[in-house]
Amino acid sequence: VQLQASGGGLVQAGGSLRLSCVASGSTVNSARMGWYRQAPGKQRELVALIISGSSTNYADSVKGRFTISRDSAKNTIYLQMNNLKLQDTAVYYCNYNLLGGIYNYWGQGTLVTVSS
Repeated sequence: VQLQASGGGLVQAGGSLRLSCVASGSTVNSARMGWYRQAPGKQRELVALIISGSSTNYADSVKGRFTISRDSAKNTIYLQMNNLKLQDTAVYYCNYNLLGGIYNYWGQGTLVTVSS
């Protein structure tokens, strides 16, 4: 499975970005798909998950601002990020996880920088 993330960039605080992650080699419907992020000097953390069907989970820090979604036809997941804050600055990674981590793949990361 290969994951190609894109959509990062520089945005002012309060702005919006949409990240995309295109999967090849498997379908995004078959796995638990997620977005994680890693800020400088910090550990990678969970941002959002989309599980079977449309079930989603979010980190408390992004609830109400970020939305994860899945487009089966394009085999792509998205992360719509609104009202961005300085603390959202990080490299964002998409993740494919199947069978409790037996199959676990990461995209290459896309940098999101939020400026004041």
